[in-house]
Amino acid sequence: MIYYYFGSKEGLFIAVLEGIYHRMDVAEARIAPDVSDPVEALRTVIRFKLDYYHRNPEFVALLNTENLHKGKHVAKSAKAVEYSGHAIALIERILASGMSQGLFRQDLRPRDVLLFILASAYFYVSNRYTLSAFLGEALDRPEAVAHWEAFVLDSVLRVVRA
Repeated sequence: MIYYYFGSKEGLFIAVLEGIYHRMDVAEARIAPDVSDPVEALRTVIRFKLDYYHRNPEFVALLNTENLHKGKHVAKSAKAVEYSGHAIALIERILASGMSQGLFRQDLRPRDVLLFILASAYFYVSNRYTLSAFLGEALDRPEAVAHWEAFVLDSVLRVVRA
Protein backbone atom coordinates (compact mmCIF):
# COMPACT_ATOMS: atom_id res chain seq x y z
CA MET A 1 0.00 0.00 0.00
CA ILE A 2 2.96 2.32 0.59
CA TYR A 3 3.86 2.11 -3.09
CA TYR A 4 0.25 2.57 -4.15
CA TYR A 5 -0.31 5.73 -2.09
CA PHE A 6 3.18 7.25 -1.89
CA GLY A 7 5.15 5.70 -4.75
CA SER A 8 8.03 4.67 -2.47
CA LYS A 9 9.25 4.59 1.11
CA GLU A 10 10.89 7.93 0.41
CA GLY A 11 7.54 9.30 -0.77
CA LEU A 12 6.00 8.16 2.51
CA PHE A 13 8.74 9.90 4.53
CA ILE A 14 8.27 13.11 2.54
CA ALA A 15 4.53 12.94 3.25
CA VAL A 16 5.26 12.45 6.97
CA LEU A 17 7.56 15.49 6.97
CA GLU A 18 4.97 17.57 5.12
CA GLY A 19 2.37 16.45 7.64
CA ILE A 20 4.38 17.49 10.69
CA TYR A 21 5.18 20.87 9.15
CA HIS A 22 1.55 21.34 8.18
CA ARG A 23 0.40 20.64 11.76
CA MET A 24 2.88 23.16 13.10
CA ASP A 25 1.81 25.71 10.50
CA VAL A 26 -1.87 25.26 11.42
CA ALA A 27 -1.10 25.56 15.14
CA GLU A 28 1.00 28.67 14.53
CA ALA A 29 -1.77 30.27 12.48
CA ARG A 30 -4.07 29.96 15.50
CA ILE A 31 -1.92 32.17 17.72
CA ALA A 32 -2.51 35.25 15.51
CA PRO A 33 -0.58 37.80 17.61
CA ASP A 34 -1.55 41.47 17.40
CA VAL A 35 1.40 43.04 15.56
CA SER A 36 0.38 46.51 16.70
CA ASP A 37 1.96 45.50 20.02
CA PRO A 38 5.18 44.09 18.54
CA VAL A 39 6.90 43.25 21.83
CA GLU A 40 3.97 41.15 23.03
CA ALA A 41 3.52 39.68 19.54
CA LEU A 42 7.15 38.56 19.52
CA ARG A 43 6.74 37.10 23.01
CA THR A 44 3.71 35.17 21.75
CA VAL A 45 5.68 33.70 18.85
CA ILE A 46 8.62 32.76 21.08
CA ARG A 47 6.37 31.11 23.65
CA PHE A 48 4.56 29.24 20.89
CA LYS A 49 7.78 27.86 19.37
CA LEU A 50 9.22 26.82 22.73
CA ASP A 51 5.97 25.20 23.81
CA TYR A 52 5.34 23.51 20.46
CA TYR A 53 8.76 21.87 20.37
CA HIS A 54 8.44 20.85 24.03
CA ARG A 55 4.97 19.33 23.53
CA ASN A 56 5.84 17.68 20.21
CA PRO A 57 9.15 15.88 20.69
CA GLU A 58 8.30 13.62 17.73
CA PHE A 59 8.56 16.72 15.54
CA VAL A 60 12.10 17.27 16.78
CA ALA A 61 12.96 13.56 16.38
CA LEU A 62 11.80 13.56 12.76
CA LEU A 63 13.76 16.74 12.07
CA ASN A 64 16.85 15.13 13.61
CA THR A 65 16.43 12.15 11.30
CA GLU A 66 15.96 14.37 8.27
CA ASN A 67 19.04 16.39 9.21
CA LEU A 68 21.05 13.16 9.37
CA HIS A 69 19.99 12.72 5.74
CA LYS A 70 21.13 16.29 5.02
CA GLY A 71 17.60 17.46 4.23
CA LYS A 72 17.38 15.44 1.02
CA HIS A 73 13.75 14.42 1.57
CA VAL A 74 12.31 17.76 2.59
CA ALA A 75 14.19 19.34 -0.33
CA LYS A 76 11.96 17.26 -2.63
CA SER A 77 8.82 18.67 -1.04
CA ALA A 78 7.05 21.40 -2.95
CA LYS A 79 5.36 22.47 0.27
CA ALA A 80 8.43 23.07 2.47
CA VAL A 81 8.92 26.71 1.47
CA GLU A 82 5.19 27.33 1.86
CA TYR A 83 5.34 26.37 5.52
CA SER A 84 8.41 28.44 6.34
CA GLY A 85 6.94 31.38 4.42
CA HIS A 86 4.15 31.87 6.94
CA ALA A 87 6.55 32.01 9.88
CA ILE A 88 8.87 34.44 8.09
CA ALA A 89 5.94 36.65 7.06
CA LEU A 90 4.67 36.80 10.64
CA ILE A 91 8.09 37.76 12.01
CA GLU A 92 8.44 40.31 9.21
CA ARG A 93 5.12 41.97 10.16
CA ILE A 94 6.07 42.03 13.85
CA LEU A 95 9.50 43.52 13.14
CA ALA A 96 8.08 46.12 10.73
CA SER A 97 5.61 47.22 13.39
CA GLY A 98 8.35 47.39 16.02
CA MET A 99 10.65 49.34 13.69
CA SER A 100 7.94 51.81 12.72
CA GLN A 101 7.22 52.43 16.42
CA GLY A 102 10.93 52.92 17.14
CA LEU A 103 10.99 49.90 19.46
CA PHE A 104 13.14 47.60 17.31
CA ARG A 105 16.43 48.05 15.51
CA GLN A 106 16.19 48.97 11.83
CA ASP A 107 18.80 46.46 10.64
CA LEU A 108 16.97 43.26 11.59
CA ARG A 109 16.29 40.48 9.11
CA PRO A 110 13.18 38.38 9.78
CA ARG A 111 15.06 35.22 8.81
CA ASP A 112 17.73 35.87 11.44
CA VAL A 113 15.23 36.53 14.21
CA LEU A 114 13.25 33.42 13.29
CA LEU A 115 16.43 31.30 13.23
CA PHE A 116 17.43 32.64 16.65
CA ILE A 117 14.04 31.67 18.08
CA LEU A 118 14.02 28.26 16.39
CA ALA A 119 17.58 27.49 17.45
CA SER A 120 16.75 28.28 21.06
CA ALA A 121 13.65 26.07 21.00
CA TYR A 122 15.03 23.21 18.95
CA PHE A 123 18.41 22.79 20.63
CA TYR A 124 16.93 22.68 24.12
CA VAL A 125 14.43 19.95 23.22
CA SER A 126 16.63 17.92 20.89
CA ASN A 127 19.49 17.76 23.39
CA ARG A 128 17.61 17.79 26.69
CA TYR A 129 18.63 14.29 27.75
CA THR A 130 22.34 14.58 27.07
CA LEU A 131 22.44 18.12 28.42
CA SER A 132 20.61 17.01 31.56
CA ALA A 133 23.32 14.39 32.17
CA PHE A 134 26.11 16.79 31.29
CA LEU A 135 24.77 19.68 33.38
CA GLY A 136 23.60 17.50 36.26
CA GLU A 137 20.04 18.81 36.25
CA ALA A 138 16.83 17.60 34.64
CA LEU A 139 16.00 20.06 31.88
CA ASP A 140 12.51 18.52 31.53
CA ARG A 141 11.44 19.80 34.95
CA PRO A 142 8.73 22.47 34.66
CA GLU A 143 10.95 24.91 36.55
CA ALA A 144 13.84 24.36 34.14
CA VAL A 145 11.57 24.77 31.11
CA ALA A 146 10.10 27.98 32.56
CA HIS A 147 13.58 29.31 33.30
CA TRP A 148 14.68 28.61 29.71
CA GLU A 149 11.57 30.33 28.35
CA ALA A 150 12.29 33.45 30.42
CA PHE A 151 15.92 33.41 29.29
CA VAL A 152 14.99 33.09 25.60
CA LEU A 153 12.35 35.82 25.85
CA ASP A 154 14.88 38.16 27.44
CA SER A 155 17.61 37.23 24.95
CA VAL A 156 15.53 37.73 21.81
CA LEU A 157 14.05 40.99 23.06
CA ARG A 158 17.53 42.32 23.91
CA VAL A 159 18.68 41.50 20.38
CA VAL A 160 15.78 43.22 18.62
CA ARG A 161 15.27 46.29 20.80
CA ALA A 162 16.43 49.65 19.50
